[in-house]
Amino acid sequence: MTKILIVCSKNSGKIAPFILDQAESLKAQNIDIEYFTIENKGISGYLKSLKGLLQKIRKFQPNIIHAHYGLSGLLANLQQKVPVVTTYHGSDINNPKVLKFSKIAIFLSKFNIFVSQKNIVLAKPKKNFALIPCGVDTQVFKPLNKDECREKTGLKKNEKLILFSSSFDNQVKNPALAKLAVSLLKDVQLLELKGYNRLQVSELMNAVDCVLLTSFSEGSPQFIKEAMLCNCPIVSVDVGDVREVINGTENCFICENSAEKIAEKLQIILEKTERTNGREKILNLDIQVVAKRIIEIYGKIIH
Repeated sequence: MTKILIVCSKNSGKIAPFILDQAESLKAQNIDIEYFTIENKGISGYLKSLKGLLQKIRKFQPNIIHAHYGLSGLLANLQQKVPVVTTYHGSDINNPKVLKFSKIAIFLSKFNIFVSQKNIVLAKPKKNFALIPCGVDTQVFKPLNKDECREKTGLKKNEKLILFSSSFDNQVKNPALAKLAVSLLKDVQLLELKGYNRLQVSELMNAVDCVLLTSFSEGSPQFIKEAMLCNCPIVSVDVGDVREVINGTENCFICENSAEKIAEKLQIILEKTERTNGREKILNLDIQVVAKRIIEIYGKIIH
């Protein structure tokens, strides 16, 4: 059995859900997975984790280390016994201060995975890389009855509701712009995405009238792909791969970073009250399909 050591951050108190989802999809295809997590912040925090990583490698004896984010990739490559695959999720490429460390990881890694074409353009990898957005769980995220989901989530049936992409304290997601845009609309409530499990997020996406993403930067946001699976209308600024993902999807809009323009598109959706055809356009990113692509990369490296 192929043994993969996932190296990733846990300095926010938890592993990012999309990393856990991908690891579980790999396990489902007979890959042995264990984790090494970094709990300290900053480049010095990552470097301090090297001793623990080496101990974990000796104990687990992985065939490959799969690092998530550039700093994790840099740490993983400070040893040369086990080949490293690094996935870059956006903030490690979009932030110039972090990009310089990510470029070292790109050079040292056996293979590099980017979740958006924009990140490939910025990173300029020379060889051994692929564009593979994170997969989405098509079993959890699916169209459900709107009224039933409102009842389950405790939301009133006749309210006009818009779901923001994250918590309001996540400044990278630019909540100020989202709040300003919604304030221009009459009797519309903006909901914060915070403290929900995956099933509850799916129910929320089916309960609301629209989802809204106003981030300063993104890679390939799961939030958008999950909304697509639920056939939920989308308004987003032009970040990451959102334009490519929603291209041609009815009742989904890309906007300028303008509260007035965002409010205009939200109003169109609220007046139409129609869902989208997003699910049929995103099924190619089913999490198990993506897992098979990653396993092919593992196989090439091992053999």
